[in-house]
Amino acid sequence: LGLLVVSADSRAPLLAALAMLVAIATDLADGPIARRSGTASAFGGTFDHATDFLFVVSGLTGGVVIGAVPWLLPVLVVTAFTQYVVDSYWLHGQRRLRGSRLGRYNGIGYFVPVCGVILIQLRLTFLTPALTLVCWFLVLSTCVSIGERLMLLWASRRTGPGSPA
Repeated sequence: LGLLVVSADSRAPLLAALAMLVAIATDLADGPIARRSGTASAFGGTFDHATDFLFVVSGLTGGVVIGAVPWLLPVLVVTAFTQYVVDSYWLHGQRRLRGSRLGRYNGIGYFVPVCGVILIQLRLTFLTPALTLVCWFLVLSTCVSIGERLMLLWASRRTGPGSPA
């Protein structure tokens, strides 16, 4: 996706839009299909989140290269996802990712600026101010999400077994 976003080929925006539609459709379908068929697993959930993460970060990075997305957004997405995985598996020893409501909304929201970049490349340039606003809102909400997870970790360390509290 990132390569399509930065490509000078006139067909690239249409191919990027098609890739986005396929990604969204398969992302919406895979969880319910796995649950219905009894094949849902912790690995499948992690794989789903990881593929979403890679797809979104590649699109956001392409947006940075063409000047449509602030560089801080993909950096924060990488930071938040890394924190999510480390916090879930290593710090809390879980077998599944430990989600949060804000993290879930951010994960969905990260698709919006990627769609915006594609739409702008499809000559809907009037969307540029809205894209900028969405990007900075996601920067803020991602910082809040990272901070929230850090505060919860700190609180659990203070009140956990063997702590002075």
